[in-house]
Amino acid sequence: MRGSEANGVISVSQGGLYHCRGGRGDPVYYTEDSSNLTVVETFPRKPTVTLQPSWPQIYSGETVTVRCEIQGGEGAQWTYEWRAAKLNTPPTSNEYRIIRATESDSGGYSCRGRRDYFFSEWSDIITLTVSFPSKPTVTLQPSWTQIYSGETVTVRCEIQGGEGAQWTYEWRAAKLNTPPTSNEYRIIRGIESDSGGYSCRGRRDYFFSEWSDIITLTVSYEPRPVLTVSPSWLSPGASVTLNCEVEHPSAGWSFYWYKAVPDLSEKSSSYELLPDGSGTAQDSYIIHGQTHTAGYVCRAGRGDPEYHTDHSRPKFVWSADVHSAASLTVSPDRVQHFTSDSVSLTCEGNFTEWRVRKFSEDGRLSDCRRMTGSTCDINTSESDTAVYWCESGSGEFSSAVNITVQNDGNGPILVSPVHPVTEGASVSLSCSLRTQKILSNVFFYHNVKLIENDPRGELKISAVSKSDEGFYKCQYSGRESAQSWMSVKVTVSGADSSSSPVWLMVGLVCGVSLIIILLLLLYRCRQSKWKHHKAEQSAVYSEVKTGAAEDSLMYAEVKQPKKEKAKKNKGLHVY
Repeated sequence: MRGSEANGVISVSQGGLYHCRGGRGDPVYYTEDSSNLTVVETFPRKPTVTLQPSWPQIYSGETVTVRCEIQGGEGAQWTYEWRAAKLNTPPTSNEYRIIRATESDSGGYSCRGRRDYFFSEWSDIITLTVSFPSKPTVTLQPSWTQIYSGETVTVRCEIQGGEGAQWTYEWRAAKLNTPPTSNEYRIIRGIESDSGGYSCRGRRDYFFSEWSDIITLTVSYEPRPVLTVSPSWLSPGASVTLNCEVEHPSAGWSFYWYKAVPDLSEKSSSYELLPDGSGTAQDSYIIHGQTHTAGYVCRAGRGDPEYHTDHSRPKFVWSADVHSAASLTVSPDRVQHFTSDSVSLTCEGNFTEWRVRKFSEDGRLSDCRRMTGSTCDINTSESDTAVYWCESGSGEFSSAVNITVQNDGNGPILVSPVHPVTEGASVSLSCSLRTQKILSNVFFYHNVKLIENDPRGELKISAVSKSDEGFYKCQYSGRESAQSWMSVKVTVSGADSSSSPVWLMVGLVCGVSLIIILLLLLYRCRQSKWKHHKAEQSAVYSEVKTGAAEDSLMYAEVKQPKKEKAKKNKGLHVY
């Protein structure tokens, strides 16, 4: 390269093998050549390792090419080095093709280029992961495997760890008719033919995943929730609990609660949403202070957009309260009847239109078939055993009554009142045969307990109390009647809860009167003291004393009603 240099140092700018020797004298004496020194020239740009396809996650059996690319070094005669001994690539190859990859091909890949004595930097490491793919999963959104006609659900195929890859999908459900690239299928307004098993697998180039497990979807007819009420027979002012039951109750249902309002023109009922009864999370609803007969329905909804079930069949709570705006009378006035008896049920109240409704023992709700004006006429049969009540064209419900039809033509019936008996009133219970209305030698039972051992013609209770309430039946010649409930309506001193405003007014008047009297007493007492101070006149003093005594007597008279009022309030609380 260069000779006769004065110093032992030179600068070079080209890569290669270099050696030197020294010389002196004239003629020049030369030393041996030094050992070789390799000078490497580096390329300023770092190579890049790429994958084709560009998935860092591939699966066993797939093919991928690892390539080393030097930007700006195109056209040069490069040889390549790889930091991945498993590659076993020729030195001139800038790519490595992995055919049917296995898990041992996983790892980091890095490369550099060489041209004579010229080397590039090492590339950044790219990590390749080869694994066995997880089995796809079919999911439903919402996740209900039981849906109903008209609901919407999305069936989706998911491959865990395969995110970002270009999958196509196959489905084992011919009815889906989905494009091959779709990983989901949306069933809008499902029908029963959409029921069945759904399975999928993914495909990428020539690689196939396993088939997923089958998920079974069932599409059935629109459900009708079942409403229950408790209690079904009311004590006035009691709380009523409604329960709405739907198939698969945990599957995202919300509940709607309605009051049934009679609609005589349509021979049906309309539904009026109860307060705070829209979309409750709980499947129960409590009504406080219910006093009169009423009907209720519920329905359920779920999803977005919300799918609603049909309304439940109406259920009723019945009250024997005779102070409602409408009432029902029964002729003859008794609970039990023989078959083929003529029974009239008459609706009363300030309304022009009526219907008599019947709730049978088998749970069927029906209207009276023979309605003349406000009266329903029944020629009794065994199927007429039911609860009856009136509904007006203005949406009012009457009190309700039980009617029982004796199915044993030769057996006795108990003659007991249809409506509750007022506390303190007298009542007579008797036993009757179809052929003989008045019987003697009859035994009576109260709540299955024989009342007295000696037989009698009738059971007379001169002053009914709450303890007399319960089930009664009679026995004649070894044959027993059906049992019927006799209800006792509690009152206080002949007044019931409907008179409480009157007693409130009475109490108010008494209280005001008492205050006025006390003020008068105070005034007269002060006047008396003033007179006594001015002049000691015993006659005047005596007169004041007498007046005070009279006033205290009047006070005693006023206080007596106050005690009665307290007693009434106590009675109302019990009621």
